[in-house]
Amino acid sequence: MNAIIKNAPLAPLTTLRIGGAAKELWTIGSEDECVAAITQLDADGEPFFVLGGGSNVVIADDGFDGTALHLVYEGAEHQQRGDKSFAIDASAGDDWPLLVDALVEAGLSGVECLAGIPGSVGATPIQNVGAYGQEVATTIEAVRVYNRASKKVEEMTAGQCGFGYRSSALKGNSNLVVLGVRFLLELSPLSAPVAYRELAAKLDLEIGATAEAAAVRAAVLELRSAKGMVLDERDHDTWSAGSFFTNPILSADDFAQLELRVAEHCGAGQSAPRFEAGDGMFKSSAAWLIEQAGFSRGTTRGQVALSSKHTLALTNLGDASAAELIAFAREIADRVDQLFAVKLRPEPALVGLKW
Repeated sequence: MNAIIKNAPLAPLTTLRIGGAAKELWTIGSEDECVAAITQLDADGEPFFVLGGGSNVVIADDGFDGTALHLVYEGAEHQQRGDKSFAIDASAGDDWPLLVDALVEAGLSGVECLAGIPGSVGATPIQNVGAYGQEVATTIEAVRVYNRASKKVEEMTAGQCGFGYRSSALKGNSNLVVLGVRFLLELSPLSAPVAYRELAAKLDLEIGATAEAAAVRAAVLELRSAKGMVLDERDHDTWSAGSFFTNPILSADDFAQLELRVAEHCGAGQSAPRFEAGDGMFKSSAAWLIEQAGFSRGTTRGQVALSSKHTLALTNLGDASAAELIAFAREIADRVDQLFAVKLRPEPALVGLKW
């Protein structure tokens, strides 16, 4: 380990800038160090959690009574596969936005819509990170993990990862610690087909059309910046964990019930956003439900506020506590459930907190 700090403040290591201290913070500088650290902690019976970019986590005000493993090791390697594709082996500690930038600049396509998403590579398969119609699941070939049960480094295929909407077999599985990810990308100056209406409009394209991958990346960054979703220390709208709630996935029957409640609460002619989610399921918009439940952009509770740019991000106005943030999130979720019988789920990992 490069450094071990006792009673280490964790808030500065997160984009929310919220949370208490860990009993110990170990800075991990290589994959071998990561495996050795976990092996030692497991042998000692010491609780731990892995911290990467800190962009998708909420840490309790009391902190964490154990060890935080801060992954800072980087290094992506590439190998050509035939004439038109490259395999990219990225380390868990690699900065995701910087990696996307480098891949697009190298003429590789498949992740251009995921530009500007803060965090590290190791978190991307866990959440099946996605934006603007693209998910990492479409380009991940394998995930390298340390299996605490078998005490071995193993490789999981994309199929074994069980990717779903903002989920995977890795999510909530404390036995599997991501060490690295292998992506398979197309060697092409053109993007993958643009599938998201807002992005297509920004690029003046039809849905399903392609554009220069660099142009798509630039458009995505503009859209994200306008929503306060690209980190900027001066902008408190970016002091967040990104989208706090996932969009609800509903059965056909549940969506029909939602439509009835929307008509009752919002008036005849109103309809909830509806998108096919596969297997007879439908996705709606958490942001739309939040707004219809009476929470507008910029709504404030103490030092916590909904972003002034959109209603999915809960932001720290400067001196917020985790307790304030979770209380406001529950208020929002409870109101949406009361009005529409839809249960919103938090997207960030909660450390020392319960939902």
